[in-house]
Amino acid sequence: MASKRTAIVMAAGKGTRMKSERPKATIPLLGQPLTSYVLRALEGAGVEQIIVVVGHGAEEVQQMLGDRYTYALQAEQLGTGHAVMQAIPYLPPDAEYVIIAAGDSPLITPEVFRALYETAYETQSACVFATALLDDPTGYGRILRDGSGKVVGIVEEKDASPEQRAIREVCTSFYCFRVDALRDALPRLNNQNAQGEYYLTDVIGILAHQGARIVAWQSPDPTLLIGVNNRWELAQAGYALRMRILKQLCLDGITIVDPATTYIEPTVQIGHDTVVEPNTHLRGNTTIGARCTLGPDLYLQDCTVGDSCHLFRSHLVQVRIDSEVSVGPFAHIRPGTVLHRGVRIGDFVEIKNVEIGEGTKVLHLTYLGDATVGKGTNIGAGTITCNYDGERKHRTVIGDGVFVGSHATLIAPVTIGDGAYIAAASPITEDVPPESLAIARCYQTVKAGWVRKRRESKHGAGGTEP
Repeated sequence: MASKRTAIVMAAGKGTRMKSERPKATIPLLGQPLTSYVLRALEGAGVEQIIVVVGHGAEEVQQMLGDRYTYALQAEQLGTGHAVMQAIPYLPPDAEYVIIAAGDSPLITPEVFRALYETAYETQSACVFATALLDDPTGYGRILRDGSGKVVGIVEEKDASPEQRAIREVCTSFYCFRVDALRDALPRLNNQNAQGEYYLTDVIGILAHQGARIVAWQSPDPTLLIGVNNRWELAQAGYALRMRILKQLCLDGITIVDPATTYIEPTVQIGHDTVVEPNTHLRGNTTIGARCTLGPDLYLQDCTVGDSCHLFRSHLVQVRIDSEVSVGPFAHIRPGTVLHRGVRIGDFVEIKNVEIGEGTKVLHLTYLGDATVGKGTNIGAGTITCNYDGERKHRTVIGDGVFVGSHATLIAPVTIGDGAYIAAASPITEDVPPESLAIARCYQTVKAGWVRKRRESKHGAGGTEP
């Protein structure tokens, strides 16, 4: 019986060049921690046990990445070889091969890890490691070969001679080691180098010196193996990931009108025949149904949207929307809101923690907060619910088929019965029974000639103001 696929992910670094107080592994990229992309790719390759080496900000890293992984602590960051030493005790006793991966390479794919595993088993090598040919190899360890092309070692850039730095083939920190060979080589590492660290790359030279079989697997796409070391590289990786996501969505039957201005995170799900217009941002655990039109100028985070909805020029967070709903333009829909089938939300409307029934219209210049609104109700322009008395939130309940006139003020706690009418400009402070008309306003008084008399009293008869 084959042993479980196992991996070690190196995520202990501080990421000094990121210029952040956060651990490098937790730096966000398209809404996810940087290292989570490597973990997801390993899981996609069938890796069952993943040991994450943590160091700087260890508790924060563990909290962000989750509890389904095993964590090994590298209390002092003494190099990549030293990091792997901390993980060795956590390997399963029957582990034959182990993948080792850098935690800062978010473009890596399951296919790369499968290739490393399969090549290692097919060739029965002590190590298979990924290499890339780069036009600019700055920052990477260079692959050393003998006259016959056989790998004899890896030299880190800071320890390389000018001739060695001219080598374009680089090590990308992805390996598949036979466990017994790795266990034997790690104690032989030393830190006699420019950085005073224990390099994992030196294991390759140790194994080569012993005559072990080593295979350099060269990726057909070098960008998959590139690490992120600063904010500019983070932005480039984000762009590449975003294009990968958008391409797959298009192949799955979604129209992306302008990929350059469309931002969709990897956790988002979208149904077929949906059209995504320019400057649309879909984030977090957002699920979109089929045949929707999204955007332009739309922001959704952690929302659920049904089929055949039209949402544009609006901002929605933690909202549930049923099918055939229209929202926009310039609506702000806040957490806790539920919009049932056929609801229409128009321009300059803000809604917070409100459930709105089927077919109800809230078309302009309105604030609804902490309320329940029934089916087929019409909320007039300028209506607001007043729900906060300085200490507590109170709820407004509006029934089915209610007509709320323009500029009404509903002062909670208050209940408007089914089929009631609220006259325009009415401040409602008491419950309104079903099918009743509620009118609450001051009487209008007109004082004819008041302006002329005021002017005369100030400046005398026939006087004029300056």
